[in-house]
Amino acid sequence: QLVESGGGSVRPGGSLTLSCAVSGSGDTASPYCMARFRQVPGKKREGVAAADFDGRPSYADSVKGRFTISKDHTKDTLYLEMNSLKPEDTAMYYCAADHWTRVGTVTAVTAFRYSGQGTQVTVS
Repeated sequence: QLVESGGGSVRPGGSLTLSCAVSGSGDTASPYCMARFRQVPGKKREGVAAADFDGRPSYADSVKGRFTISKDHTKDTLYLEMNSLKPEDTAMYYCAADHWTRVGTVTAVTAFRYSGQGTQVTVS
């Protein structure tokens, strides 16, 4: 189970941090990648950022230099720090995970088998 927190409304240029923790019966003994994707109604899911099993990050071009993803192995928690937010970042953000070792390309994270309930981010 992926438990999400964070999100909300912020002015352009502002910052938010999203958290996602693996809880319950989640298998954290096997290597796993975690990621964030976002979705706007009527549009396809978009991979935003990902952390490989060892924490190596990857980002969509649209968020490079503004977003930072990190994985705390001791807490099985993923953080996404979002800075310099823009109105086009407005979306529902989902945490996702799967037992991959490398993401490869951030666009692949939309295929992860496990996802959280989502949290809304609004920039206006």
